[in-house]
Amino acid sequence: MKIKQLFDVKGLATLVTGGASGIGFACAEAMSDNGARVTIADANGDALKEAVAKLQARGGDVRGVSLDVTDRAAVRRVVDETAAHYGRIDVVFANAGISGGPGFLNPDRTRNPDRMLENLPDELIDRLIEVNYKGIFTTIQAAARHMRAQKSGRIIVTSTISTFHAEVFVGAPYVISKAGLMQMVRQVAIELAGYNVQVNAMAPGPFATNIGGGRLQDPSARSFFDKQSPSHRIGRPEDIQGLALFLASPASSHITGAQIVIDGGATLGMAD
Repeated sequence: MKIKQLFDVKGLATLVTGGASGIGFACAEAMSDNGARVTIADANGDALKEAVAKLQARGGDVRGVSLDVTDRAAVRRVVDETAAHYGRIDVVFANAGISGGPGFLNPDRTRNPDRMLENLPDELIDRLIEVNYKGIFTTIQAAARHMRAQKSGRIIVTSTISTFHAEVFVGAPYVISKAGLMQMVRQVAIELAGYNVQVNAMAPGPFATNIGGGRLQDPSARSFFDKQSPSHRIGRPEDIQGLALFLASPASSHITGAQIVIDGGATLGMAD
């Protein structure tokens, strides 16, 4: 098979939640630039307008919808409307997520009392579970209804390397909110495999995006995480695009229930 056929996503009806910036926008951009029909869903109205305009200016078939993934009825409505708009829904990137702030250790490895387990506010924990766990589940649930009926589809979850190990520089509520995603992916994948629906996850390490107020876009914060990586740098949104195209295209036609790490070697440990 030619590489053009392997990675062909032309015409695929695609929905990206949290798609107005960062990893979500990178996925939307990769799909749009290669001929997919893309709906970007995001809670940030200004960023949403900017993202849609940018891709439309490049000739993309792109539309935007406002969506808070903690509103389950709204998630189902957006998925249903997207399927109705295109006549089907082929690819869903369940990407929307938020940060839980820094971990219990500072970069100098001193302890941060504000981030101690017993001092974490209930509101933070609840919000992270609502967005990062329940929001993903509701998105998958809504997409599965259509994909099962049409007997085809790809669901791609944005997970994290924090599902593989404990963290000291990343907030505990974030890690906990993401912890169930890998089992969620496996469970949904085995149920939907017989319907030709593939469910996989991308597990990024530290990436410079707007999450957490864009903390890792700050050179001083980023330099610490750069030094932790064997690649001597954290990820950039465009680094995710090859993996996004792979999982959305025929190139990954026999892969389901997988979580693919994309972290520049961060989970391997420090090198030099």
